[in-house]
Amino acid sequence: MTLAIVVPCYNEEAVLGETAHRLLELLGRLIASGRIDAHSTICFVDDGSKDHTWELIEKRASESLHVKGIKLSRNRGHQNALLAGLFSVEGDAIISIDADLQDDISVIETMVDRHLEGYDVVYGVRKERTVDTPFKRASAEGFYKLMRLMGVDIVYNHADYRLLSRRALEALKEFKEVNLFLRAMVPLVGYQSAQVFYDRAERFAGESKYPLKKMLAFAWDGITSFSVMPLRLITATGFIIFIATLLMSAWVLGVKLFSDEAVPGWASTVLPIYFIGGIQVFALGIVGEYIGKIYMETKERPRFIIEKQI
Repeated sequence: MTLAIVVPCYNEEAVLGETAHRLLELLGRLIASGRIDAHSTICFVDDGSKDHTWELIEKRASESLHVKGIKLSRNRGHQNALLAGLFSVEGDAIISIDADLQDDISVIETMVDRHLEGYDVVYGVRKERTVDTPFKRASAEGFYKLMRLMGVDIVYNHADYRLLSRRALEALKEFKEVNLFLRAMVPLVGYQSAQVFYDRAERFAGESKYPLKKMLAFAWDGITSFSVMPLRLITATGFIIFIATLLMSAWVLGVKLFSDEAVPGWASTVLPIYFIGGIQVFALGIVGEYIGKIYMETKERPRFIIEKQI
């Protein structure tokens, strides 16, 4: 089979040389063992980098026929850059992996073996999160649990390190949404899948492209793109407020009728205004988030624009 490895890159000049070197060595071993065709490739996708990432990609492509490159016209984010690579490369199987060398590339050999056994999707799953800070570990694990609680079919501790067969990729092309969250979209394809486990390493060089702010935004996009549970929580909250209002009204009436401690008009006016007003603003914010996503989908703008391809 012909294998294509897609590597999205954003300002990765510090690590790109080593990433290309290791992946080319791996590709050579797979070709030598007869598991993949000699025309297999590695495709680096430059997501509008501001450093010398594209120049390094061009240099590597000129040195090896196995290296290809795609340059997007501007920064479109990790998910769109990944999708651009997946939809542009040729191959019987396509593997996506980040450029930072934190994912164990040796697992690619196991992924290929699983695909040759008949699996259309092979997920790379982290064994544990020992290299993460306590906060990042707790927040990441909490996110996966929250997604499952909201009814989203997602592989626990899996990011975007996976193998897709050609027919799985063609099925993925049928998903037209602009608000991308690939780690929840791929399980919707529904073909036979397997998991391979690995230990995640420290970043080889450079800085993380996902600080806390981006991580929270990405998590929120995932929740609102694949679950209507927040909207249902608004309904549940409204019902709870209604019951609480009835109980409070009974209490205020009791104080009014059976004691002399009531301040005229205070409890029955101020508390409901602040309480219900805060809930209304919060609910409007969640509804607005969903309306914003509908707005983005209806415009049907392209998810990425390729400026150059080598």
